[in-house]
Amino acid sequence: MEYIICHYGELALKGKNRSVFERRLVKNIERSLPKGSFEFVKRISGRFIIKINKKGLKQKKKIKEALEKVFGISYFAFGYSCEQTLSDMKKKALEALKKKNFKTFRISAKRAGKDFHLTSQQINEKVGEFIIEKLKKKVKLKNPGATCFLEIVEKYALLYTSKIRGLGGLPVGVSGRSVVLLSGGIDSPVAAFRAMKRGMRTIFVHFHAHPYTDKASIEKVKRIAGVLNKFQFDSKLYLVPFADIQKEILLNSPAKLRVILYRTFMLRIAEDIAKKEEALALITGDSVGQVASQTLENLRTVSLATKILILRPLICRDKEEIIKEAININTFNLSILPHQDCCVRFLPLHPETRSNPKEVKIAEKNLNIKKLVKKAVKDVSIVEIGDES
Repeated sequence: MEYIICHYGELALKGKNRSVFERRLVKNIERSLPKGSFEFVKRISGRFIIKINKKGLKQKKKIKEALEKVFGISYFAFGYSCEQTLSDMKKKALEALKKKNFKTFRISAKRAGKDFHLTSQQINEKVGEFIIEKLKKKVKLKNPGATCFLEIVEKYALLYTSKIRGLGGLPVGVSGRSVVLLSGGIDSPVAAFRAMKRGMRTIFVHFHAHPYTDKASIEKVKRIAGVLNKFQFDSKLYLVPFADIQKEILLNSPAKLRVILYRTFMLRIAEDIAKKEEALALITGDSVGQVASQTLENLRTVSLATKILILRPLICRDKEEIIKEAININTFNLSILPHQDCCVRFLPLHPETRSNPKEVKIAEKNLNIKKLVKKAVKDVSIVEIGDES
């Protein structure tokens, strides 16, 4: 095997600016691959090919795991190149299928252009006849035991026998930056993943109560951010001390509004960080009705605290769907680790579920919002999470 063939889906619909998406995808593929494992990544005829070298041949598993985390790839395959001659295609197809255990097979040929003298169907028939003759196997067009794919592109004939599913979506970086409020729970990492799948580069913000609580939540979120980082190669995590703000709210606000006020302050601080990072949106893990702070009334109220766009990728998804996706992206087992949440220490017994923005605005008059936000932003610590490949 000397080539990896990468196909994309949604990018093909991008029209005149498709090249912008393709260039970003090439760059992301190059960043994902183990250093020194390939010679080039280039686009040919609506797909990308990666020429792997001797070092790359020994790192097939690592390369596969890397490409499975690159947004924008619909599927990819490890394959061979051969001459655009029927005799060479027959020879390479035979070599490839000999390595597989099967009773039935099919040949699936595609021509990127119409320059080759045989149609796709004629290639299927002639190569298929050769395999029948040499291996004494039967052709089965639906659900065969093995499939040999042939792609006729430019000066190449590319051949492979299995496809590996990619993540799809858009390449990270084509849709600008966003700031994710990463709580350490199950939902927000999935929301971050969803934002990255739409091409957003994400900056993480975590609110903690250290030194009033232990560092468990901080260490936990670092590990979650490390998992998410595999999808965008380098990340930044802002750690925001929040206990002093919670104490001010506790002492100076009605108990039923505490949770709402915590959320408004978090959004204001995140907005301030977003301006610094030139991010255009905030991402939260909110899902309608999941907890008291996520009723429609409360979501409306907290949204009024900032002017920045707030995106909620999970807004209409239920908990089972979110948990399933958290398991798939390997954040679930980290998210369920115990830690002292910064809000739990100051939660009221009966939080407001149908808040009135006017009532919240009146309560905020007892708080020095600008001073509290400014101090929290000043006291943040930043963790750089680099590419470990």
